[in-house]
Amino acid sequence: MTKKNATVRLIHFLVGLFIACLALAVVLALAVPIGFYGMAMYLSPTLPSTQEIKTATLEMPLQIYSSDDKLIGQYGNRLSLPITFEEIPEDLTHAFLAAEDSSFFQHSGISIKGLGRAVTEVVTDDESQTGGSTITMQVAKNYFLSSDRTLNRKLTELFLARKIEDELSKNDILTLYVNKIYLGEGAYGIRAAAKKYYSKSLENLTIAEMAMLAGLPKAPSKYNPIANPSRALTRRNWIIGRMHKLGYIDKAQHDEAINAPIGIKLYQEKLDVNMPYLAEMTRAALVERYGEQVMHGGWRVRLTVDSQAQIEAEKAILSGLVAYEHRHGWRGAEANDEPLENFSRYSNMSPAKVTKVNTSSFEATMLSGESVTVNWSGMRWARKYISADRIGYFPSNASQIVSKNDIIRLIPTASGGWQLGQIPEVQGSLVSLNPDTGGVLALVGGFDFNHSKFNRALQGWRQPGSTIKPLVYTAALEKGYRPDSIVSDRPLQVGDWKPKNSDGRFLGDITLRRGLYLSRNLVSIRLLQAIGISDARNLLDEFGLDKEKLPTTLSLALGTGQATPLQMATAYATFANGGHRIQPYFIEQIYNYNNKLLFQANPQQACALCFNEQLNDVNKKLTEAYAAKIENSKKVAEDNVAEDNKAGNAKESPASENTEADIEANQVDSDTAKDGNKIDLGLYDASPESDRLKAPVVQYVRAEQAPRILKPKVAYEMADILRDVIQRGTAFKARSLERDDIGGKTGTTNEAKDAWFAGFHPTNATVVWMGFDQPSTMGRREYGGVAALPVWMDFMKAQLKDTPSQWVSINNRAKSKKQKQSIIEMIDEGVTELDSEDTAVGKSEKPVRTSIQKRQPPAPKPVETPEDTTAAKPTNNDITNSPAQKPKPLVVKPVERMPAMPQ
Repeated sequence: MTKKNATVRLIHFLVGLFIACLALAVVLALAVPIGFYGMAMYLSPTLPSTQEIKTATLEMPLQIYSSDDKLIGQYGNRLSLPITFEEIPEDLTHAFLAAEDSSFFQHSGISIKGLGRAVTEVVTDDESQTGGSTITMQVAKNYFLSSDRTLNRKLTELFLARKIEDELSKNDILTLYVNKIYLGEGAYGIRAAAKKYYSKSLENLTIAEMAMLAGLPKAPSKYNPIANPSRALTRRNWIIGRMHKLGYIDKAQHDEAINAPIGIKLYQEKLDVNMPYLAEMTRAALVERYGEQVMHGGWRVRLTVDSQAQIEAEKAILSGLVAYEHRHGWRGAEANDEPLENFSRYSNMSPAKVTKVNTSSFEATMLSGESVTVNWSGMRWARKYISADRIGYFPSNASQIVSKNDIIRLIPTASGGWQLGQIPEVQGSLVSLNPDTGGVLALVGGFDFNHSKFNRALQGWRQPGSTIKPLVYTAALEKGYRPDSIVSDRPLQVGDWKPKNSDGRFLGDITLRRGLYLSRNLVSIRLLQAIGISDARNLLDEFGLDKEKLPTTLSLALGTGQATPLQMATAYATFANGGHRIQPYFIEQIYNYNNKLLFQANPQQACALCFNEQLNDVNKKLTEAYAAKIENSKKVAEDNVAEDNKAGNAKESPASENTEADIEANQVDSDTAKDGNKIDLGLYDASPESDRLKAPVVQYVRAEQAPRILKPKVAYEMADILRDVIQRGTAFKARSLERDDIGGKTGTTNEAKDAWFAGFHPTNATVVWMGFDQPSTMGRREYGGVAALPVWMDFMKAQLKDTPSQWVSINNRAKSKKQKQSIIEMIDEGVTELDSEDTAVGKSEKPVRTSIQKRQPPAPKPVETPEDTTAAKPTNNDITNSPAQKPKPLVVKPVERMPAMPQ
């Protein structure tokens, strides 16, 4: 009986347990969807709108071109080229489905199996798991969420995926996915990846290449075919197998794809000419105006600078710096017995390690491993440096110059040999402007950008020395003085200050003209006394100098203020163009990735009337030249097809069927494949060549008149005096150019800490500066006519080749009037404005100040010129930084004013 009762109780217990489990199962079955629904209700208000992801953003590097369309700089490494669903090849869709989500078109955004894997991933922190995300979930993560591996982020991803599925079609979701997914090497989306890895458009990809790209989303670095080719190949072949298993491809396609090589043809843009100073100042100006996103907007920026002029400018600066080093001697090897790979090449100076020293030569090994010999002719200049004013005797054998294992610099010679060199400690800069428009023709910021990124042409605040004298003399001419006016060059004392001339002599009463071309300090000081320091400073401000950087003492006449090479070039352009103040600029056009014009410069012209009269003819010639270029391109394309036909490699479509765009897009200049053969742009149609600027024909519009700041007669008279500086003054060496249509002025500051030459031709205003970054003497004989003038001559010789003789006109071709000068008088009744009797009233507004960059660290305190050893140093007010502006939208419309020079 007891046994029977025990059995009954056990049965009752089991039945109860079953009922309890069944009830628990029911509760759980109801709790999961209820909980899911409750969480959905909780998160729903915080989920972003799917309308925000309807479009993807194009991202391509910023490219910078010279005026002759040479690529000189490129910034940004992000590639994103959105496509539509119709542009996605079917095989590529199948590859991604096979790799990522084969049930994509069947599920509703969430995979239960994938969810289990995702939970496991979070709990175990197992990075080898895929995460189980569907394509829809990846879209949710890529567009809205971070990549954090947390349960909260995963749940948000799930609910957002469901929302996306409810509001978007499968085609839309897949398009969003392939446009946003990161595939390594800076490529976002499949079109960018096809370009980056294969230099192809999507339609030219093979099945093997599609499978390779489909394998990247799981781990772009792990399966990168460049960094990990064997691992990438394994995954690619697995995806190909999946495509065959799912019925996307047949056996023949499978076998062909499996046996295909990786075949990477990496998208690598090569600069035509590397011009980093120009490229960086362009990047800085655009980033300041539009924000960092400008480097990924795909803009193509064309500058005012011709690449050949820039090359000549850089060569001239380098030649001048090397010449200075030779005049001041050999400072010794950079190092001894150190690894050669620790030393970088700068400019044309390659590091080398000395391996053997002979009597009149030495042998050295280059970074490439090449062994070279330097003969005596390449090192005999190397007298020992003692100080800026002293060097040792000429060496008699190579061992007095170098030792074994020395790290030295070698410079290639024109004859194919090598010359001993050394990295210059002295620096130099050059700025060349178009006097009619202010367009930068060339700009060199220093010896080598990689050695020093400081741009001395824009940022180098230095004393201008005697180059400021023509500006002071011009103020005197504006006050009624004439070139033949008599001014005293006798001794002068102002308080305790007894200024003197550089040669210590006094010439008595001389003409104003002679006083300038002989650079007589006492004449300059007396003129400044006569016209007034305040009026002179005002005119210098109009010339483009910073008034706050100019002293309020008579030392202003000797150049004890501060200015940059850009400012001095702007000032001297006024003499070259007949008295007008131009504004420097360097960005000529901006195009988007599709070669649509976004910005066209329309600077104020020194003679807008002249420009506008010729406008129709200029535009007509530009149109004709563009048409001729297209026709020539078509002929080249036809010739290439004919050659291919002869070789048995004819293209499927004849050249006669190509459109203009096709012809332009398929031009190849010099890029070759690794095997030395030209790239087939029919196949590799997304190579760097396809992304080069292909600008439409340029058409100019009417220009406005630049403000006149000098009377035509005054500008002509000063230009004529500055011509005498070369013909019979301190710049007489420039007579070797055998031109009578150039003028300029030398400049040297106290103890030769700065050497200048500022000169011009009616087509070109160019300023050269040389000195040390931390001001110190360059040597007692390093005058402007010794250090800077030869650089100017080298550059101008190349620029004026085949240029006919011409000179500044005394006539007012522009029909412009000098800007209105006003006198403000304070009276009891208020403020009264009086017109100056000496100045014609004009409509031109006051010219804007030359925009420049401030030097970092702050500019050195001003010092006196060689002729002025006792004058009080002027005080300069610090320039405060303007408040930072918020980045503007990455949109530019054609306007009439250029972006300002970088601040």
